Amino acid sequence: MGRVFRPILAIQSGMPEIAAALAALDPIANPSWAAWRREARADYEAGLQPSKLTPEGQSPAALDLGRVMTWLRERLPDDAIITSDAGNFSGWPNRFLQYRRPGRQLGPTSGAMGYGVPAAIAAKLAHPGRLVVGFVGDGGFLMTGQEIATAEGPGPIILLFNNAMYGTIRMHQERRFPGRVSGTSLKNPDFPALARAYGAFAAQVARTEEFAPAFEAAIAAKRAAVIELKMDPEMITTRTTLSALRRQAEATKT
Repeated sequence: MGRVFRPILAIQSGMPEIAAALAALDPIANPSWAAWRREARADYEAGLQPSKLTPEGQSPAALDLGRVMTWLRERLPDDAIITSDAGNFSGWPNRFLQYRRPGRQLGPTSGAMGYGVPAAIAAKLAHPGRLVVGFVGDGGFLMTGQEIATAEGPGPIILLFNNAMYGTIRMHQERRFPGRVSGTSLKNPDFPALARAYGAFAAQVARTEEFAPAFEAAIAAKRAAVIELKMDPEMITTRTTLSALRRQAEATKT
């Protein structure tokens, strides 16, 4: 112990034993970081509520993804498996979904795009009795979305966030070079038609109230499903817009 890293206090113990020993210590009953923990918990719980991006306290988009995710958070069973691709869209499931047991989330390493759809298909093949929901952006779906053809049986439900751009790269463009867009716009196909061509259930959602019926229909279809979420391109993250980023960058440069 201490051969590689030099700890202040080295303890060799199994987890159950150290947990029992620490629980018996008096400082644990009233730790010095109790107030910090309460504040951190309060910040986390506040973050579970959708951001209010307009003076009226609502999302400016017809499709409020924050409300969609909070509905989904309550709808998903405790053993549902969530897979995610890489991209700014993943901020919505990562911020608003919760996991009440382990073994529920699969995500890419080092931000690799193209992971979400194949991972969802593999998860459903491995656990056919569990609900599998895959989250992917339009750019990621264009990389490996054709893998939906390999889905068998009930298949996963793919939520496809379509903002017609590589959102993460566009965000950094606007931050460093406001208004100078290069190579981040996408010319997308008709995603529902493409999904149907592979034999999947397909739906397009453009308004918040359309999501719940589409999701329930996808479950009832008992086959692979793709639900296209028609995002407002302005909604670049869960907390800000492209226009706000551009204004901030322009103000910084001046």
